[in-house]
Amino acid sequence: MVTYSGIAASNGIAIGPTLLFHKEPITVDRCPITDAASELSRLPAAVEKAKQQLDELFKKARKEVGEKDAEIFQAHISMLEDPELIGMIENLVTEQHINLEAAVWDAAEHYAQLLSQLEGEYFQARAVDVRDVGLRLVAVLQNRPFQPQLSLSKPSIILAKDLTPSDTVQLDKTMVLGFCTVEGGETSHTAILARSLGLAAVVGCPNEILELTDGSLVILDGYQGKLYVDPDKALLDEYEKRLEAAKGLKQRTLARCHEPAVTKDGKRVEVVANIGNVQGAKTAIQHGAEGVGLLRTEFLYLERATMPDEEEQVQAYREIVKVFGKMPVVLRTSDIGGDKEIPYLNLPREMNPFLGERGLRLCLTNPQLFKPQLKAALRAGEGFNLKIMFPMVTVEDEIHQAKQILDQCKEELRKEGKTFAADVEVGIMVEVPSAAIMADKLAPIVDFFSIGTNDLTQYTLAVDRTNPHLIHLASAFAPAVLRLIRMVIDSAHTCGKWVGVCGELAGEPLAIPILLGMGLDEFSMNPIAVPLAKHILRSLDVPIAKRIAERALTLPSAEAVKTYVRQEMQSLSIEID
Repeated sequence: MVTYSGIAASNGIAIGPTLLFHKEPITVDRCPITDAASELSRLPAAVEKAKQQLDELFKKARKEVGEKDAEIFQAHISMLEDPELIGMIENLVTEQHINLEAAVWDAAEHYAQLLSQLEGEYFQARAVDVRDVGLRLVAVLQNRPFQPQLSLSKPSIILAKDLTPSDTVQLDKTMVLGFCTVEGGETSHTAILARSLGLAAVVGCPNEILELTDGSLVILDGYQGKLYVDPDKALLDEYEKRLEAAKGLKQRTLARCHEPAVTKDGKRVEVVANIGNVQGAKTAIQHGAEGVGLLRTEFLYLERATMPDEEEQVQAYREIVKVFGKMPVVLRTSDIGGDKEIPYLNLPREMNPFLGERGLRLCLTNPQLFKPQLKAALRAGEGFNLKIMFPMVTVEDEIHQAKQILDQCKEELRKEGKTFAADVEVGIMVEVPSAAIMADKLAPIVDFFSIGTNDLTQYTLAVDRTNPHLIHLASAFAPAVLRLIRMVIDSAHTCGKWVGVCGELAGEPLAIPILLGMGLDEFSMNPIAVPLAKHILRSLDVPIAKRIAERALTLPSAEAVKTYVRQEMQSLSIEID
């Protein structure tokens, strides 16, 4: 038996044969040309064909994994429309007198190299995307398929150096047991897709996995980030029992997912979902979510050439709130900034976009972006239980400014004779340490807090959460992060305000007893995590959860916290995976 270690990218266990996803490298012939105009005349049709292919992939992905995860193909289309990329291709053909295929590849590689030199996995992933787009355009020019279709004749665990969005969307998902790759991190497309599909995934494994023979029996542990090759009988028996237990737990939790989450001692806890589109709303309802703790609105702004107008936004938000009826829906205003491509805003590139002009900061300086969204939210919320939440709040004055603009929007709607939700609740995301530390001063001027643990962890621990080399440090279980969460909850409750968590931590089985013990009012998570979260909450009582939380806050590290809570859950006979 051989064991390989990587990064646990998506929880789950898979047992089965391997199948290596290997793509033959595309060769780009380089040859001189004499007629640049004639050579460039081939470009428009090739770009259009490549865009058509990507649009087909987008539609396919949207059906399988939803709008949010399919947006990457819209981003690829935008790259093909980028005037800088097209301009460089034209210049290379005209000035260096090289064939169009070579010019396309050189231009794509130029931008990919620039992105690769920037720190953070986000930019590394964008470099992969640029190369993917360049190779697709080359394949169109060469009049051949971009890549062969990987044929899956039986359920398998996919091994690959890396998987691009184009690779994964063409896989028969009913035949995929899990993913294991050499490259990628927790925010890579492979990890995102696996979580959306509820499949195990391990990334960042050694190159040796690519030398395995197709059909090798392996165990993929998405909890621990392990790949076991040719496991011995004892380990195989252990994991088969765990897999059967997990399947049974999933069936039982799904059967009760529409029941409320009431602790053993009678405390009702709200369990809601994080979504980004109508399909996500429907999935949330199917899995027993009692509303929405985080409605991401960025899907309306990204990968397009013009800003969505008020009417388009009203329609989009209304379609979502209709799914939930009178259930609460917390709409987060645009959390976009320097790390996302919004061409029509002409945002400058920033060396550290996570500390730059993003979230509420960006909205306050761009009323043409902010006001139509606020007015649309107010109009869409009429007759429903919609709440508005501002992201990336760092100081009190930002809240006052945002609420003043919201009041202006209400007045404008009155003058326009349009009906709207006049008494909508207004809250903020607490995702930077300054907001957490000042929570006692911010609580009186808002209706609620929602803690974004992903960013709060990043900013508290000074760790880029997209950097795979620092993944061992970027844990929301870190006692420093947990202490800030407790501080926020206590400050809010002192003022009679409620608190939710909408970061990944809310759906982590080991975090649920800690958060319950701290007094958290609302747990918001990926829709597929809702049934298990409700099951765990029903299995606990508040005094025990409080004891677990108090002890967790005294421990020295995130790993110590997780180990302790797992032991406690085992002693209480509470199934969590």
